[in-house]
Amino acid sequence: MPDYDAVVIGSGINSLACAALLARAGWRVCVLERNDYLGGAIKTEELTELGYLHDVFSAWHPLWVGGAAHAELGDELSKRGLEYLNTEHPTATLFPDGEAAFLLRSADANAAELDRHAPGDGDAWRRVLDRFFPNADLAFGVLGTELWSKHGLALALRAYRRLGRRGLVEFAGDVLVSSRDWLTQTFASGRAHGLLAPWVLHTGLGPDAAASGFMTQVIGVAIQEGGMPIPRGGGARLVDALVQLIRDHGGVCETERNVGRVLVREGAATGVRLTTGEEVGAERAVIANVTPTQLYERLLARPPAPFRYGRSEMQIHFALSEPPRWEGDERLAQTAIVHLTPGLDGVSRAVNEAERGLLPAEATVVVGQPLTMDPSRAPDGAGLLWIQLQELPWHVKGDAAGEIHPGDGSWTTDLRERYADRIQARIVRHVLNLESAIVKRVVLSPADLQAANVNLHHGDPYSGALSLDQNLLWRPFAARPGHATDVDRLWHIGASTHPGPGLGAGSGTLVAKQLLEAPLPKRLLARVRR
Repeated sequence: MPDYDAVVIGSGINSLACAALLARAGWRVCVLERNDYLGGAIKTEELTELGYLHDVFSAWHPLWVGGAAHAELGDELSKRGLEYLNTEHPTATLFPDGEAAFLLRSADANAAELDRHAPGDGDAWRRVLDRFFPNADLAFGVLGTELWSKHGLALALRAYRRLGRRGLVEFAGDVLVSSRDWLTQTFASGRAHGLLAPWVLHTGLGPDAAASGFMTQVIGVAIQEGGMPIPRGGGARLVDALVQLIRDHGGVCETERNVGRVLVREGAATGVRLTTGEEVGAERAVIANVTPTQLYERLLARPPAPFRYGRSEMQIHFALSEPPRWEGDERLAQTAIVHLTPGLDGVSRAVNEAERGLLPAEATVVVGQPLTMDPSRAPDGAGLLWIQLQELPWHVKGDAAGEIHPGDGSWTTDLRERYADRIQARIVRHVLNLESAIVKRVVLSPADLQAANVNLHHGDPYSGALSLDQNLLWRPFAARPGHATDVDRLWHIGASTHPGPGLGAGSGTLVAKQLLEAPLPKRLLARVRR
């Protein structure tokens, strides 16, 4: 049984960041991936036609570039070929009447844009920033701290000392407010509401959910300050650089190595057994980047975990013979991500329909345009679109528009393509040359996503519902929050754990820091010496 200090199950962004931090600190690290590629939900390939590089699953890296792992590893990754590109036009919402609203890269630009739709909304945005920035360390601290730890307690004490009892209660209330309530109380214009509301979908929430207002503020500020960065050549370049860093420090990253069981002896994790029967030992930690149902039911052979999954997702990838020609504001052609939606109520309605098992009549369509920053991803003069749909049921009971028969409710090829046709027709209203420019279209249904990656259970891109009882302090679920488990030396990371989904590598970084923290006796000795 080959031994390492740490064995990491899965090779998603949290696994690779954790392994890189540990390997750089001198740990003997082994990353085991069941698929035939490393990266988890980061995969770049010529999915449609030769010369068209598609980010097949996740695509946008603002959380990574703004996160703690990148701050620590960024220089070393750039030496290994990783280069980030950015834009002054990160996102916009395009409404059915052809009007568009933009979120830009400075407070002045955003204030002017919001005032364009409703005089006074620019000042409202400035007030949001004036209130947010003095306590930004607390807001981002909630998402970047192991809450069930001494560090979480320290964050709470810092907030109490700064804000006082009433201020702390008010801050907690701000964290729990819904996006609908925050948006309608803050801005007069429905355009402002429609600009920001779709972003809660990217956190696994809907605009009427608890904590969605807090996430709307965090994302809005993060986009203004950090833009919408992507790696030159595709998201897999981040994976390549992390893997090279791990290997340069003596670590091992292997594909097609399916872990079937975590080995436990006398209450402590000692390694893993592969489905081939081979055992790999871990002297200091086993780190599992899997969903709770996989961890507890499959890898530990325990009773089912009380864990719920969220809405399903579909993706559509277009290879185009020419760039998309948007009707309306010329800035749309320069914008990284364009949301198509009627606005706040449209997002809310589509979420509600999906949660009732219906195909939404008017989904929120996420149109990603990576070529606005990185022309190397397609042949000269061509176009490429990345489409995400985050409001779908796993089992389809019906169609809110009454047009598509769901059959037995499963995601068949016919159902997938018919629903994609509806979305394509939506885009065609605004991208006039779309259908004449299509070289090839590839659609990934929720069933396709589940088949591609075991962590995308039921096509849920966020590895679990983020309703309040499975979020923040209570993620992955109230009976087992945090990253430590009741098995000594077994740690749980990934989108199912705090701080949740996204390419920030938050959970992997938090666990690496805890593992690298000196034990209490060593810390006391160091303090005495100082």
